[in-house]
Amino acid sequence: MSTWSGIRKRMESEYLAESLKGHISYFATSYSRSPDHEGRAAIRYKGKEIIKGCYYYNWTKAESFPKDEKYERRMSEEFAFMDDTAIKLGVFDQTCFYKAFDEFDNQSIEKSLCSENMLVRIFAVLDRRVGKRKLISMKETIENEDDTFKEFFAIRMNAEGI
Repeated sequence: MSTWSGIRKRMESEYLAESLKGHISYFATSYSRSPDHEGRAAIRYKGKEIIKGCYYYNWTKAESFPKDEKYERRMSEEFAFMDDTAIKLGVFDQTCFYKAFDEFDNQSIEKSLCSENMLVRIFAVLDRRVGKRKLISMKETIENEDDTFKEFFAIRMNAEGI
């Protein structure tokens, strides 16, 4: 695994769509004075954090999870199960970013767009390899997507002028 600065550089210069460069930035940090060196992560659009998460939310917001079919999976997996609920609650950290980037970096863009991991799907919709034709074809099924994904899809569509 690369360092965070290396990952961020690749995400913002190699993978990010030209229309979003300078507007989207990725942020992750770990706190060296924290006993376990855990930290936080965010995706910023024009300087505003669109999504943000912190390691400690894993414990303080655990009771906020709905008791649905994914509840046991969320409570038993080492890394947070990254869906719309987890992102809205901010129950992810820099490690989730690293894991999501590793998955994103090691598979095709088509697989990334269909990933169970919401962060991977967000990275993919912001990717330069997703062209205007693909975005237009995705527009037909966007109603079935989660709110967070819709938000990033809208940012990309606006940036492309579609």
